[in-house]
Amino acid sequence: GNALRRVLLSSLEGAAVTSIRIADVLHEFSEIPGVREDVIQVTLQVKQLRLKLDGVDSTRMHLEVRGEGTVTAADIITSAEVEVVNPELYLFTVDGAKTKLDLEFTVERGRGYSPANERSGHMPIGELPIDAIFSPVKRVNWEVTSARVGQSTNYDKLILEIWTDGTVSPERALSTAAKVVIDHLRFIAGVSEETLTIPVEKEASTSRITSELADTPVEALDLSVRVFNSLKRTGITTVGDVLDLLEKGETAVMSIRNFGEKSLDELRQKMQEKGYMKNDSSSAE
Repeated sequence: GNALRRVLLSSLEGAAVTSIRIADVLHEFSEIPGVREDVIQVTLQVKQLRLKLDGVDSTRMHLEVRGEGTVTAADIITSAEVEVVNPELYLFTVDGAKTKLDLEFTVERGRGYSPANERSGHMPIGELPIDAIFSPVKRVNWEVTSARVGQSTNYDKLILEIWTDGTVSPERALSTAAKVVIDHLRFIAGVSEETLTIPVEKEASTSRITSELADTPVEALDLSVRVFNSLKRTGITTVGDVLDLLEKGETAVMSIRNFGEKSLDELRQKMQEKGYMKNDSSSAE
């Protein structure tokens, strides 16, 4: 019920006026000569126009006013592709007997709600953008109640109340919304389970450890004074530094002053005893 309600209110296609052009009016804060309402009040009324658009995605409507009187949506001149559903809608009142007024409306097809500021940046001078309400559904209520089928009462019944603007019937709106929901669920229904094989990288030769253990001082290895001093002079002060050194290979280790094969063997042995390296001599090379 809630899924249908959300689709009904936001995802159905409709038509609306997206901009208006009034002769000799350059911006929405202007006054219209001979007209009782200002531009903002007129655009607020135009926003309430409910339209049907057939066969095209956009078109234009015209309104020519000569003399005084009340102007309604029925006075708008439309093409064959456009139908004004609420012709009784009041637009504005002309007070001047000699007033000549020409208006042009842009009608577009869309979904949901489109604010005027989304289109204001790329419109020519004199073209006034209007907030467009495309959705033909004005309100939706839903309720789930218990239902009985034969002797069984283990069923639910969905009750939907749908109000539209007259451009589409509630039945048609519900049918279209149901198709939208089905189309979206079809993608989920086609999902199949896949087993992903995650490649396992080969462990580094010195078996990488956590950053906390890597910061362990070299003193914790209980090395002989000779080996300890050689490492200190080279700037190796932590277990992580020792691992980096061993990864460079035996040649790099042996290049340290006063560091021979016995020193290297001692270093490897201590690293293995403390659990910082695998107990495998080949892993350190």
